[in-house]
Amino acid sequence: MFDFLKRKKQVFFCLLALSAFSFVAGCSKAKEPPRAPVVEVVPVIIQDVPETAEWVGSIDGSVNAQIRAQVSGYLIKQNYQEGRLVQEGDVLFEIDPRPFEASLAKAQATLAESQARWETAKSTYARVKPLADQNALSKKDLDDAFGDQETSGAQVQEAKAMVDKAQLDLEFTKIKSPITGIAGLAKVQIGNLVGPSTAEELTTVSTLDPVKVYIEISEQQYLKTSTMYPEAKNTHALELYLTDGSLFSKEGYFVFADRQVNPTTGTMKVAAFFSNPKNLLRPGQYARLRATLAVHKDAKLVPQKSVIQMQGVNQVAVVGKDNTVEIRSVQLGGENGEYFVVQDGLNGDENVVVEGLEKVRSGLKVDPKPSAENFGDGKP
Repeated sequence: MFDFLKRKKQVFFCLLALSAFSFVAGCSKAKEPPRAPVVEVVPVIIQDVPETAEWVGSIDGSVNAQIRAQVSGYLIKQNYQEGRLVQEGDVLFEIDPRPFEASLAKAQATLAESQARWETAKSTYARVKPLADQNALSKKDLDDAFGDQETSGAQVQEAKAMVDKAQLDLEFTKIKSPITGIAGLAKVQIGNLVGPSTAEELTTVSTLDPVKVYIEISEQQYLKTSTMYPEAKNTHALELYLTDGSLFSKEGYFVFADRQVNPTTGTMKVAAFFSNPKNLLRPGQYARLRATLAVHKDAKLVPQKSVIQMQGVNQVAVVGKDNTVEIRSVQLGGENGEYFVVQDGLNGDENVVVEGLEKVRSGLKVDPKPSAENFGDGKP
């Protein structure tokens, strides 16, 4: 019994000792200063930043010739392959020439008849004039002879004009391309009756090297870009992005702006030229046109994720040399990839927080670590 009480007393003192040790250790731990929160930072980037503008443009041929019949007749032949290159002067279609050959022959016969009458009238006048001068014939006879000569001469001129017209109409039965370019689909078939009154053109030929790209720009953009064309075409290259996102291999330049602003939309149509040696670009395509309007020298850039917005004010958390945080208001410019351009509020030699923004406040000391993200390898 005595041994049991002795052991119980020993256990009590052991537990008391452990409790005291735990209390002392807890007090010692509570007195340790709080650790600085770990944040990730990146330096402000200083580099030249281009200011760009983009528009959606529609592509068209630099010249588009609508091919129409200039005389009426039945189509008997199509001489070109649709979608292929044709040269200026190539015969695209042929109209039945026989009615026009007959008209030409008739006009030539009329001309020959008129020339014969004119020769006769000239001979008559040549015989009558000496007799009239000797008063062997009346003045009226002389006037009649002179009138016949002049009338028949005018008829010859009229007949020549009719021959020229008939010849021209016959030539128009061979419908030629007025330009070199890509010929489109034929909109008529062999055997159709065609002519100047036909509502639809026979086909269209487009010059595709270069092509025009039309865009609509606002008045403000027009005033900003007005120095870019046409005299500055070699210093302001334009880029063209196709619908699949690829960049077209050739650069372009502005060539002209329309004469007026559209009062309904407040925009102005502007055209740019792009070299198109392989005829890849075709009328009717859409593309994005990008222009470099200016280059901002030594611009300051910060990652977009480093910017927080509080009550409409943009702010960044700047970590100073003593690792103290300063919440600073900044004025932003445009975007550049994953970055914002900072117009005001930074000197350019600071580090800004990109991870751990929820932990920081002005005056707080932090433990800054370089960010593991590359943000485009530091190249916006």
